[in-house]
Amino acid sequence: MRKVRLGIVGCGFVAHLHMSALRQVTGVQVEVVGVASRTRERAEAFARQYGIKNYYTDYRYLLDNEDIDAIDVCVPNNLHEEVCINSAKAKKHIICEKPLTGYFGQDLPGEVTNIGHTVPKRQMYKVAMDSAHRILRAVEDNQVILGYAEDFVYAPPLVKAKRLIEVSGGTILDIRAEESHSGSHAAYSREWRLAGGGSLLRLGSHPLGAVLHLKHFEGMLKEGRPIQVKSVTAEMGNLTKAPSFTAEEKKWMVHEWQDVEDWAAVFLTFTDGTKAAVFSNDTTLGGVVNTVDVYLSNSIVKCNMSSMNACQVYAPSHDIFADEYLTEKQETKAGWSFPAPDEDWMRGYPQEMQDFMEAFCEGRNPISDGQLGLEVVQVTYASYMSAEEGRRIELGELEG
Repeated sequence: MRKVRLGIVGCGFVAHLHMSALRQVTGVQVEVVGVASRTRERAEAFARQYGIKNYYTDYRYLLDNEDIDAIDVCVPNNLHEEVCINSAKAKKHIICEKPLTGYFGQDLPGEVTNIGHTVPKRQMYKVAMDSAHRILRAVEDNQVILGYAEDFVYAPPLVKAKRLIEVSGGTILDIRAEESHSGSHAAYSREWRLAGGGSLLRLGSHPLGAVLHLKHFEGMLKEGRPIQVKSVTAEMGNLTKAPSFTAEEKKWMVHEWQDVEDWAAVFLTFTDGTKAAVFSNDTTLGGVVNTVDVYLSNSIVKCNMSSMNACQVYAPSHDIFADEYLTEKQETKAGWSFPAPDEDWMRGYPQEMQDFMEAFCEGRNPISDGQLGLEVVQVTYASYMSAEEGRRIELGELEG
């Protein structure tokens, strides 16, 4: 049987998601050889939980291990470039969690705070794109494979949508996609210098990646080349800074954002003249919204990656199921709840890892690759620029 030996860098929420998905891979034997975290206690606890023999506080020990074929990058966004490039130089294939990279003030002297409010977004765009190109160049120069971990691309509803789009023969005229919930509880997400942006980068990269993938898919079907984004128009907001909200005593959503947005709307125009709208926010109660609606010339395809009505439960008090996981980002378990029978599968995590493991073994690019990651970075930071400058941004004007 084919085999892939992995090292995991980072022990947070995403690393646990990836471990669960990796254990569902079939046809390829996956062995996690080691894990690294800057905190020894976290690395040791993660290794003990999953039966991993080796754990380190410096990820470079994983790169020096000749028994490791690939590195799974599960660190905060501001560390992606460093770990990806060093992994490529060590001749390791790469899984990089979204976003591929971003702007974190890496061109500024020292550790600067509040950069989301002080650094021009046009400057951010250039630095972020240079970072993305460096990653892809390192991958190409060292002849390794990069899997960009965009699970929406592998989610069963989106996979089915691609089949229906192909069979219909229709033209995608409009796509409306969203990921929203009540806010990340990860401390790093509140600061631009660590996260690289707010709800658009952290949440919107999922629906944006799906939108770009679908238009690429349509273009390859009809013309043998992907349909690309021509221009973007965007608005950003900080809704939890509204005076009436700040005056409320009880707050049901995360609100301690420092210099990042908690609401975003992006409108795309493609080279074929068609449109898409991408929404993301940290101000939506009631669980996660994960949707991609595709409006074709002859049909409509609606995808819901958080469709949770297969199982329903009622409890008069939150305490009854207080210690039981029901679904992500649920503020209370009182009243009716919709437990997820297999949340990870519906969102594409196991299928994503299956493709990455097979791609590493077969020496091919995965369905979600570094180029998609780069384009998500490009559109995201062009959107930030559009919101700041109050105008449509033509991507052609940014080239060169």
